[in-house]
Amino acid sequence: MNSIYDLRKFLQNYGVFIYTGDREGDLDLFEMELKQLYEWNMIDALTLQKGLIILKKELTNHKRADKSSLTKCE
Repeated sequence: MNSIYDLRKFLQNYGVFIYTGDREGDLDLFEMELKQLYEWNMIDALTLQKGLIILKKELTNHKRADKSSLTKCE
């Protein structure tokens, strides 16, 4: 897994389909589902770590994009 797209496809293999229309909400749900799969021993620690890193990067990029769009409006 290298991107949020890869993570989405990975979770779909476990029957997890997430789209709420709220990007931050989606990322929170991704995190919860990843942790749940790990707790159920369906994924290993390395997969969990990779997924969490992808989510953290995506959330940072999303917040940065929101911040820059707000400064353009001012």
